[in-house]
Amino acid sequence: MNLLMVIFGLIAILSLVAAFRAIKDKNVLAIIFGLASGVVFGWFVIMTVLYQGYPPVHH
Repeated sequence: MNLLMVIFGLIAILSLVAAFRAIKDKNVLAIIFGLASGVVFGWFVIMTVLYQGYPPVHH
């Protein structure tokens, strides 16, 4: 789960970067998808780290 959280965190960061580049290019569809994927992946990473900790604690 450690590597998965790192990968998902990178995806969230890169999708937010892409959304800001889309804002510069005024591409509405790319803005929507970039922000949506950044929020979904970012929320998943944050909640997984809060629930399991980093490194994860197995119960």
